[in-house]
Parts: sequence; structure tokens; C-alpha cells
Amino acid sequence: MVAPSSLPATVALPPPSNYAFSLSAKPQSLSSALRCSSPPASLRSRAPVAAGKAFRSEQTLDATEVDEIPAVAAIPLDVNADADKFIFSGESAGFLKRPIIQISSSQIEVSSASQQKVVIRNTHGENLVGILHEAGSWELVVLCHGFRSSKESKTIMNLADVLVSENVSVFRFDFAGNGDSDGSFQYGNYWREVEDLRAIIQYFSRQNRGVHAIVGHSKGGNVVLLYASKFHDISTVVNISGRFTLERGIDDRLGKDFMERMKRDGFIDVIDKMGKLAYRVTEQSLIDRLTTDMHTACLSIDKNCRVLTVHGSEDDIVPPEDASKFDKLIMNHKLHIIEGADHRFISHQFHLARILLEFIRPSQDEDGAAAKEQA
Repeated sequence: MVAPSSLPATVALPPPSNYAFSLSAKPQSLSSALRCSSPPASLRSRAPVAAGKAFRSEQTLDATEVDEIPAVAAIPLDVNADADKFIFSGESAGFLKRPIIQISSSQIEVSSASQQKVVIRNTHGENLVGILHEAGSWELVVLCHGFRSSKESKTIMNLADVLVSENVSVFRFDFAGNGDSDGSFQYGNYWREVEDLRAIIQYFSRQNRGVHAIVGHSKGGNVVLLYASKFHDISTVVNISGRFTLERGIDDRLGKDFMERMKRDGFIDVIDKMGKLAYRVTEQSLIDRLTTDMHTACLSIDKNCRVLTVHGSEDDIVPPEDASKFDKLIMNHKLHIIEGADHRFISHQFHLARILLEFIRPSQDEDGAAAKEQA
């Protein structure tokens, strides 16, 4: 096993335009990094996750692989629990050297790609904390987490691990009010999170780094689609388990009488299983969700932007029919339903990763065109 390396020093970035900080010498392009036609042997040998308990920390860490053990109450949840509902009751996790991600009962070798903590300020003056995995490609894939989740979620970490193993550089980060980033958690907040993603992409653009693809899971899937509908500077977008009909699913968290309670009290407090306040839903934040129009957003995505939607046939959080609605409206769209997969693809991590790699890997025609331009 390759020994993991510790994270370099934090890079705190103010909002101005020009930054002197240099990430690294210019690595190879993504097209040359992604020439492998199949996942590496270490990935092909991975078995699905065995059924068991999922913990609120969303990730099983070996104490020997971390600098600090996260001060999180590790309270077991059902294995099918929604990642959106994970509630952290302690401080955020310490710096990880590179935890062993348990995709199967056997431990996987740790990636040797360098990791760096990067702090980027959004337009609201909040620091967004992310981890940059330098794996050899000049272009990056940006990973976006879901509702009340973080850059440390199992789905995000597994995708990062697979991309890095294919020599694709990755940036995963926490939206404002989540994980290690500044700000308070807000229900709804879709377009604010689009602004966060914009700040990330603009930062790397100033560093002369290209963002090849943006990938979002669950609510993050909505965010990357909304981004593509407003800004037309990303050519590849991947929506994993995103929700099309945002009016649905609210009563699962807030109760069927949520409208009456909101009109009466002006807010709704969501209580966790321990009886503690998880978060407060204000009238404005509820309106934000109800007025976020995915239909119009889908029609506004440029025809030259390639979009992939991946959904599990057994998703009990966001119904698979939502994926079909994306497919009908987005012009340049590919739909892939993974049979038997749930919302977090617990037993289908390899399948999900393979589909992602196949989609973001440049085609032979594109590679040939790029070679002609260089000639």
C-alpha cells in the first residue's frame, strides 16, 4: 500500500481578481490523462458494499490513517438512510491524510495523488473550504455534495478516488453553511449554492486551470444543472440523483401540514432523532425551494453542453421518474438508470464510477481533433 501524504498548508484566498498563488507546474491535459478504455485493475476488483450500518460521519475511518479523529457523534443510521439527512453534532473533521474508503470488505490501496486544502471566498465574504487532488491533469473535475452533506460524503469520496486513479485532478468542496465552510445552513438556497460553484470555477480560471466537468450528487445535481442554465462555460455536466420536481419531498422532512405550520409560526424547526434542533426552515427559504424552476433551467442549458443524468431504479428519496423528465427537456442529454441502485448507490459504487468515467472521457474523435490542432 502506498503511504498517504499529509495535506499541505492552507491557502486562504481573498475576493480580489488576481492571485499570485500557483497550484503547480502545468500538468498534462485531461484528454491524455483519460485514454485508458477501462478502469484499473484495483477498481475492477472492488466488490459492492456489504449491507450494514451507515454512520452519521458518512465515512468509516481507520484511526491510523488520520491526523485527528473527527469530533462527531457516530450514531448508526439505517443503511438506506438519505445522505441529505446526516446531522453532525460535533466539530468538523480534522485534516485527513487520505482515509481508506471502504467500498468492499477489503481495504483499498490509498491514492498517492497530492492533496491540498484550498480556501476560496465567495461573493458573500464566506470562506469555502475544499480539497484539491492533483493527479496529473491540467483540467479539473469539480464534485458537489448534496443536502446537509459535505465533501467527505462517501459518494463524493469514492468518485474522487476513482477519478484520481485515472490521473484526473479533482476538487471537492463544502458549500457555504455545510462541512468546514463558513456560513449558516439554509434550507433551499439553490441559487446561492450556484454562486458558490461560480466562485470555485472562477478561481481556477484565474489560476489558468480548466474545469472539464462539474458533477453533483442529489441536491448537488440540481446545482450543477442550474449553473449550466445560467453560465455557459462548462462543457460537461453530470447530475447524479438530482430532483426535478422540487415541490415533492418536502413533507417527508417537514410533515404533511408544513404549509399550515409555516403560515402560523413563520418557521419550522426540524428535530433530529436525538431530539435536538437540526435546522430551521424559514418562510423565505421554503419559498426559495418552491420557486426554483428546474423545467425552465433545463431548457436554458446550451445545446453544446453535454449532460449526463445517473439515477438508481430503487431510489426512495428522489423517484426515478425525475430523471426521465431531465432527459425529455435537456437537448444534449444522456440518461442512465442503474438497476437496483438506491439514492446513494451504496452497493453500486463501481457501476456509478464506471459510467462517470465513460462519459467524461474524451472520445477518440475529440482526441483526434485535438491532435490535429496541435500538429
